[in-house]
Amino acid sequence: MAKTSSDDQFPDSTPTRNAGAAPNPVWFKPIMFGFMLVGLVWIITYYVSAGLLPIATIGAINIVIGFGLMFVGFLMTTRWR
Repeated sequence: MAKTSSDDQFPDSTPTRNAGAAPNPVWFKPIMFGFMLVGLVWIITYYVSAGLLPIATIGAINIVIGFGLMFVGFLMTTRWR
């Protein structure tokens, strides 16, 4: 009986890249961090201005907008490669 080498037992196991593992475009990271920072600045501005800024007429909805912007940035982190 012929003896098999270890190369025959384990075929080529080099990982192959599929289309889903491509790196992100250059603009992805700045936009991601931009959303998070703009959301944070939005909320800080609302609190520091005692509700007069950024949009005085919508009141506490400013907090929802700020958290929404930060949440979009957070969701983008799940797609960051």
